Amino acid sequence: MYLHLGSNIAVPTDDIIGIFDLDNASTARDTRRLLRAAEEEGMVTAVSGDLPKSLIVCCPQGSWQRVYISPLAPATLVGRLESIRSLLL
Repeated sequence: MYLHLGSNIAVPTDDIIGIFDLDNASTARDTRRLLRAAEEEGMVTAVSGDLPKSLIVCCPQGSWQRVYISPLAPATLVGRLESIRSLLL
């Protein structure tokens, strides 16, 4: 299954490591380091030009992690993910 992150971008749910509130996560030094490294590797994708609200960290099988920055609230994305997973159970 896929989770829609906004602006026609969807990621496989199995690849998602975490969904984070961008305001809270970006204050941590380790998160800033992760974002900087991912950006240097070209692994950051801004879902849209709208105000970013969430940070989605994915690790596709056999690949380095990819980071998505989405305008959707983390609660919205987590709610969608829970809905998808409830369909599978």
